[in-house]
Formats: sequence, structure tokens, C-alpha cells
Amino acid sequence: MAQLEKGLGSRLLHRSTHGVTPTEIGALYYEKCKLIAHHVDEAETVAGLLQGQVQGVLRLSTSVAFGRRVLVPLVMRFMREHPKLQIELNFEDRYVNLVEQGIDVAIRMGRLEDSTLGARFLGVNPWVVVASPAYLGQRGIPLEPPDLSTHDALIYSTVQGDARWHFSGASGLALPQAVKGPLRSNSLSALLAAARDGMGVAALPWYVAQESIKSGVVVPVLTDWALPSQEIHAVYTSPRLVTTKVSGFITWLQGQFDEAWWTR
Repeated sequence: MAQLEKGLGSRLLHRSTHGVTPTEIGALYYEKCKLIAHHVDEAETVAGLLQGQVQGVLRLSTSVAFGRRVLVPLVMRFMREHPKLQIELNFEDRYVNLVEQGIDVAIRMGRLEDSTLGARFLGVNPWVVVASPAYLGQRGIPLEPPDLSTHDALIYSTVQGDARWHFSGASGLALPQAVKGPLRSNSLSALLAAARDGMGVAALPWYVAQESIKSGVVVPVLTDWALPSQEIHAVYTSPRLVTTKVSGFITWLQGQFDEAWWTR
């Protein structure tokens, strides 16, 4: 108490042989401390309530194509199940700094670099090689990866080795194949549009090509060969002290990417 009085520069207690009583300043100081303690208790109660419910604002980040075609419908379903939740959904085809941008969860494709971020595996993102029936009718159907050397490739400039597509056969044989063609883009939608228009052969994620394959506008080729699948992860700011809205959303997402999620 003597140290507290010294720090405040005021006497808080009257001390005498009859006992100890608060000074006027001491009594006021005590009442203010009680009020502060009450506010702290209230804040801890609110924090506990928020921690125990899926509510508040959840800020998400994902790539443009995956977000528009896959994540948006999932987010709408999750919001209907949790009406107290607000979503801020950001589309970026570059990696964002979660802390700087205030992002709670980012959905990322491919292998993750070592970091202090938390991450949970959601599933895999398989790829398929497609072309339009009209293009294949004019140029022939490639049966082996080396056949692509005589075809026009529509090249995605972000993954799959850029102008070298890495195939593997049923036996596990790896066969990289250099490709070239009239169009190169970082937009999966643009490459799909070009493939639908008969401009060449495109390597696309199944979720991008699925509807066009189902309608017959494009068809899969090189079906005995596979391109590398990408891992899908939910990444969040810290593996510790995860809020309920973040853990609840990620756990729910883990149930959405089963073996053939891209067909739905």
C-alpha cells in the first residue's frame, strides 16, 4: 500500500492506533477501482460469449476463380446456418498478408511454405486437359503428352509449370511436356472461354471446366495421364487462440471437399 501511495503521490489510508480508515481520495480511488473491475468482468463475459458462438465479422480471402465458382455458394450456405455472422469476402489472385489486411481465413492452393500461420488441409484440386470438339475435329486428338507438341496450348501463367505441363501415367511415370500456343493468361475463365471457342488445348482445374464438360462444349483429353493436383488449405493468423467463428467455419469447410467435390 505504501508503494501505491508513493506512486500516486497521495495518502489513501488514515492509520492510527484505533485502526485504518480511507481518506477522501482513498475512498474515491476505491470506487473507481471497483468500477474498472466491473468493466473488466463485463469485457471477459462478452469475450467468452463471442468465443462460444459463430457470430461477428469473418473476413475471408481467396483467389478470383475459386472464390466465384466454389467458395461463394459455400459461404452462402454457411451464412444461412449462422444468421448472426457477417462475411467480408475478398478476391485476390496474389497472396495477401493476413495480419496486415485483417484477414481471418484465406483459402490457398498448392503446397504451403513454412510459417507461423495456422493451416488446415481441406482437400485437393485436380486438373484436366480439355479442348472443344470442333478443335479436335480439325487438329486430331492427342493421345500421349508428346502429341501436344503439334497442338496449340492455352497456357495458364500461374501454375502447372507455366509452359511445361507435368504429366504422370498410371504407373507413376513422370513425363513433363513443353507446350506453346497463341494465348497465355493468368485468368482461368479466359482460358476456358478460348478452349470453348476452339482456340486450343487448355489445362484447367476440374471445378472450372466441369460445367463445360458436362454440356459437351469441351471434352477431356489425355485421360490416361494426370496433371498434379493442388492441395487446398485454410490458412489463419495463428494456430493458438482460434476464435469460434474461425474454427467453426474451417471445420465446416473440411466436410465440403470430398473425393469428387468438383462435380457438384
